[in-house]
Amino acid sequence: MARVLIAFGCAVVLAAAGVFYAMRAAPAPSVAVEPGPVDLSEPGRLVFRDEVSGRVASVSLLDPGGARRLSSLSCQRFYVAAGTGLCLATASGPLPSAVAVSVDSSLTERSRVEVAGVPNRVKLSADGRMASWTTFVTGDSYTAPGSFSTRTAIRDLRDDQLSSNIEDLRVEGVSQSPDTNIWGVTFSADDKTFFATVGAGGRTYLVRASYDTWEATVLRENAECPSLSPDGRRVAFKKRVASDGARPWRAYVLDLATMTETALAETRGVDDQMVWLDDSTIAYGLPGEGIWAVRADGSGAPRLLVPHASSPSVTGVTVSPSDYDDRPEPAG
Repeated sequence: MARVLIAFGCAVVLAAAGVFYAMRAAPAPSVAVEPGPVDLSEPGRLVFRDEVSGRVASVSLLDPGGARRLSSLSCQRFYVAAGTGLCLATASGPLPSAVAVSVDSSLTERSRVEVAGVPNRVKLSADGRMASWTTFVTGDSYTAPGSFSTRTAIRDLRDDQLSSNIEDLRVEGVSQSPDTNIWGVTFSADDKTFFATVGAGGRTYLVRASYDTWEATVLRENAECPSLSPDGRRVAFKKRVASDGARPWRAYVLDLATMTETALAETRGVDDQMVWLDDSTIAYGLPGEGIWAVRADGSGAPRLLVPHASSPSVTGVTVSPSDYDDRPEPAG
């Protein structure tokens, strides 16, 4: 009997080893690449992180499933606005650390800030002046409230003013607690108002804040990773709908005038700070799949835009929402 058990154990080990080496030997997914620079001033481009190479890439919004252009800049998260790019990259060192790099339209570095933690979120205001990034300094997910710690910074790129940790933001009606975290910043067009997630006491809140007064008010509970629409009237966010940890969030849009929320047609768990491709279309990344788009009014169905990609943003709005519908699915 012992020999049978030993033989069985060896077989399991060998099978596991076979799977391990097969996975390591599996070729990386192939993507079509075209020559040309990633130019952040070129309108009508979807800019993203190429998951095959880890580099910043772009593709035409009119053919998002087509050939992409690759740059030499590697980032974990990237965002573009008004010809300015913000790259949050992993830095080398004995402890988890990152670097937030501001780049111009040709991806040439303008400035950088050393940051503690693991890269998580980046955002720029519409004119490219205000920058924000979030890193995890302990833990590795938002799944269990209170089990993680973040550091979120806001930097005025024009005046070179940096708030390296915005947890001292005064939030009306929310008491500071040991598990207080603030993350997922999104800016309004005036560069003085921003929205963010505040986590405290095991709960999350969507807040509207003033950069000048450094005070915030709560808009609603149970809202994370907000993203303000181009018209400034709505916020896309993820809402916790389950506690099992598998798919805890659902994507929603909140009308700021009526405080009415609309569930989007995407029913899979979205762990991303969504972006607006235009006033009617929202994009987001799904790990292992790519960048998807869905209508902001809750109608239609999710569409795969770019396979093997994440961290989307756009260089300019040059297409209508209907251009994202009824297009063949991209290969891969």
